[in-house]
Amino acid sequence: MHFRVDLLNKCWFLAGPTACGKTSVGLALANHLTAEIVSMDSMTIYRRMDIGTAKPSIPEQQRVPHHLIDIVDPHQDFSVAEFLAAAECACDQIMARGLTPLFVGGTGLYLRSILRGTFDGPGADWDFRRHMQQELSEHGAVAMFERLRIHDPKTAGRLHPNDHRRVIRALEVIHLTGKPLSEQQRQEPLPADQRPRNVFWLRPPREWLYQRINDRVQTMLQNGLLEEVQALRAEEPQLSRTARQALGYRELIDHLEGKLGYAEAITIIQNRTRQFAKRQHTWYRNLVECLEFQIQAGETPADIAHRLLQHAGA
Repeated sequence: MHFRVDLLNKCWFLAGPTACGKTSVGLALANHLTAEIVSMDSMTIYRRMDIGTAKPSIPEQQRVPHHLIDIVDPHQDFSVAEFLAAAECACDQIMARGLTPLFVGGTGLYLRSILRGTFDGPGADWDFRRHMQQELSEHGAVAMFERLRIHDPKTAGRLHPNDHRRVIRALEVIHLTGKPLSEQQRQEPLPADQRPRNVFWLRPPREWLYQRINDRVQTMLQNGLLEEVQALRAEEPQLSRTARQALGYRELIDHLEGKLGYAEAITIIQNRTRQFAKRQHTWYRNLVECLEFQIQAGETPADIAHRLLQHAGA
């Protein structure tokens, strides 16, 4: 599935690692571009997952209209193909109002899929999936992940061992096609003359970013993240595997289930979030369409937006 090229070249994109200030910069940029924001975040799509996903606040969403936020419940899955279809629809609506679609978010897979399309893959083999679920129950997640690592190390390298749904899907693709998923997902960039020009990722100083990550985790907890997780655990149907694996939620669920102490859970959230930021850097560096834009500690969102617009000649 491919995002329509006629839409692609009329959009702006602002990516960057978690906690780098994308939301505030996006709001400032939207004012200059007369834009509406399309969320490019795989976790803010979930209703009631507000604090741990650093979802834009209600006043921020009122200041500039946002799309693709709060569109599914936490027990539901939401595929990349569904995201692309919803994003196209949002862009059509924005442009019908004479405005500019501005994508803002940190999910590298979403960004790459918009820029290059996505591999739909074969249909589900439910017998194979049931067999894998049985193996998972009998032998555990580590053994299943090791199987994937042997047969498709590139896909294994971007998945968490506990992301059972995606690990099983990657094994299923190998089972059905005889080829690793990573080989079939190698969508190439569009020819240079067809690529969107305004695709940027914010690159902050590393130590500054890591301190912001540590501080933000503490702020989320002060704002009620643990209580948010408790409420989500009490819901029926239960959280989907994808939602359950979200940073902050996974660790606090483990704490509530007695697997981690509270202080230990906080430390793990901070460590894993810093590791996630490193992986985001890798995603953006590997996209030739995505232009690195360095930001400095102490710069205001308005300053960054102004420099970005100057750089883009807008």
